[in-house]
Amino acid sequence: MPARFALDEAELERAHKDVQSKVHPDRFASGSAAERRVAMQWAARANEAYRTLKSPLSRAAFLCERAGVPIDANHNTSMPVEFLAQQMEWREALDEARADGDAARFSALTGEIDEVHGRLIAELASALDMRADYVGAAGLVRRLMFVDKFRDELRSAVEAQAAPKASA
Repeated sequence: MPARFALDEAELERAHKDVQSKVHPDRFASGSAAERRVAMQWAARANEAYRTLKSPLSRAAFLCERAGVPIDANHNTSMPVEFLAQQMEWREALDEARADGDAARFSALTGEIDEVHGRLIAELASALDMRADYVGAAGLVRRLMFVDKFRDELRSAVEAQAAPKASA
């Protein structure tokens, strides 16, 4: 696979299946213990690589770190002021939607978050593939980490809000 952020998911699937067919431990079942162990290690590495490349967030982080720009999200939490203000607004909107149980509020917030997510993905593609701006991309990765986490929290809240209605 080319070392690019934008990739063809079907090509990724094919490449993964191709690698797995070559290193799958079952192919080495009659081999020596060392051959079986190496096959297990290669299969595990292939699966890890596939998971990394399948996720836009982990793929972007990998490309930045490969270029010598660590994401360092635990220590480098600097974000633009506008993004921090936006986070606070999203948190308030989520709290209000939870309190009201308002499906329309959940839907509007989900649409907004999905739009921001898509925009960040497009910005990462541009930063990584077109400009090779790994420092800028690392900042975008940290923002995407927040957005992905918030999307998961929002999905859980939507499911929790819908659950009582489903059982009633």
